[in-house]
Amino acid sequence: MIQKNFWTIFILVAVVLVGAAVLYGKNISKQANEGVVITEHIKGNKEATITLTEYSDFQCPACASFTEVVDEVLAEYGNDIRFEYKHFPLISIHPQAVAGGIAAEAAGQQGKFFEMHDKLFENQKTWSTSPNPQTFFNQYAEEIGLDVDQFKRQYKSSVLRDQVMSGYNEARELGLTGTPSFFLNGQRMSFETYQDFLDAIAEAVNGGPVIDGDMSTSSATELNNEVQFAL
Repeated sequence: MIQKNFWTIFILVAVVLVGAAVLYGKNISKQANEGVVITEHIKGNKEATITLTEYSDFQCPACASFTEVVDEVLAEYGNDIRFEYKHFPLISIHPQAVAGGIAAEAAGQQGKFFEMHDKLFENQKTWSTSPNPQTFFNQYAEEIGLDVDQFKRQYKSSVLRDQVMSGYNEARELGLTGTPSFFLNGQRMSFETYQDFLDAIAEAVNGGPVIDGDMSTSSATELNNEVQFAL
């Protein structure tokens, strides 16, 4: 009888603990999603007729290199171009890319998406090789003047994670396999050098045709070749 009562009490306690854990998890999730608003990430002239869209991965070295090129374009043509950043984490080869995207989205909740964007690319080799990148994200959040407590809370948001993965799904539906991938007024760009990229932008701004094609090199049409570019 004593043994039976023991197991009855044990099971009841276990059920209570599991229930409490579930409720606690739901409460944490609710708090993380509280106040979250999904917005586009735009630089340049929001009303411009020329739109440059980048699908990018925060763990991608090529994407980090291209930030300077995009900045050069915006410095030259900022009044003529609407630049839009979209997520495309290459999850099969960049295990921390989604985490980086969420960090940028969490910063975006306080109006500083691109400030975190810049921090992540500037320090890519540091946080992307860490088993716990959030430690670095919290540091960057403080450096760019965020409410760190809010950042930490919203970093756990399922809504922000879904937003990052929504970009991934959109990129795959478009047939993209590598990063960075660029679209100019809705058409995929094709170039082999930074200068080719800059020339295409200049031509579009000056009223020339927009180049249509894949952003990768002419021979890189298969996934493996695209991945080499992304690395």
